Amino acid sequence: MKAITLNSKTLGSLLLTDVQDRPCESGEVKVGIKAAALNHRDEWCRKGLYPNIQDGIVLGSDGAGVVLEVGDSVNLNLVGKEVIINPAINWGDRQEVQSKNFEILGMPRNGTLSEQVIVPADRIKLKPEHLSFEEAAALPLAGLTAYRALFYQGQLKKGDSVLITGFGGGVAQFAFQFALNAGAKVYASSSKENKRDLAKELGAVDVFDYTEDHWTEQALASSGGFDLIIDSAVGDSLNNLIDVAKPGGKIVFYGATKGNPSELTARKIFWNQLKLMGTTMGSDQDFENMVQFVKENKIKPIIDQVFSFQEAIQAFDRMKEGEQMGKIVLTP
Repeated sequence: MKAITLNSKTLGSLLLTDVQDRPCESGEVKVGIKAAALNHRDEWCRKGLYPNIQDGIVLGSDGAGVVLEVGDSVNLNLVGKEVIINPAINWGDRQEVQSKNFEILGMPRNGTLSEQVIVPADRIKLKPEHLSFEEAAALPLAGLTAYRALFYQGQLKKGDSVLITGFGGGVAQFAFQFALNAGAKVYASSSKENKRDLAKELGAVDVFDYTEDHWTEQALASSGGFDLIIDSAVGDSLNNLIDVAKPGGKIVFYGATKGNPSELTARKIFWNQLKLMGTTMGSDQDFENMVQFVKENKIKPIIDQVFSFQEAIQAFDRMKEGEQMGKIVLTP
């Protein structure tokens, strides 16, 4: 079967090649992939910046398809079902934090950028009927991360003022849509005018260009401050977020693409009773809740572009450039 593997010796460090198939073992299912989506971790793997990098591994964490085969102890009625895959493996028993054995599908075990993938049977959920395979494939990793950031860590409530930074990326677009559907007053920031325009079109109360010197003043004038801020950059911009958080507010970050801040305005944090929280992908319960929330609210992921497996390098390069609006999807 054809699959996109990591190969540091080839142009673009990707290779579309034949990989060996195998039967399901006990407790596993084989899913015929109809669509798979990229995440930034796939690009980090391509660059060699992710732990336990191994050439020859099939990349990809997000996927949707049809169950082709089940192993022993798995319900035969699953065969033929349309499903999405939860890429969070071995989260563990604690809702508060992942276990030491936690891993994400696609490195170090084979992932979804393949015509077929074998996963533990408890990693699949029935595909929401209102979603196409391409839309469903875009949901799992980013949707799960956004859901946990908003509802478990952020304790979002109806009427809260929420700022989603870096609108346009996968997690940010889901956080934006989830917050809107939860009845929050949602604001967004982006350095790209077209992304700010789309956020307004989708229902943002206001939008801000975080590259402008006085964007924090504009944000405070517009919102009065934010109850909750969802961010993936950190770096020195963290102090700007501290400035626009309401007293008692929360800042939840799921990445640190700008690295660590060179200094921190600690006095504002303790005086304003702010909560700074890190978050990752979520637990199995978070995934269950996220899928149900998507179903109930008929939420559809924003798809940037769909590529074929043969166009994998172009798809990865588009992610690297950071120009996408929504999720990049590949189909076999």
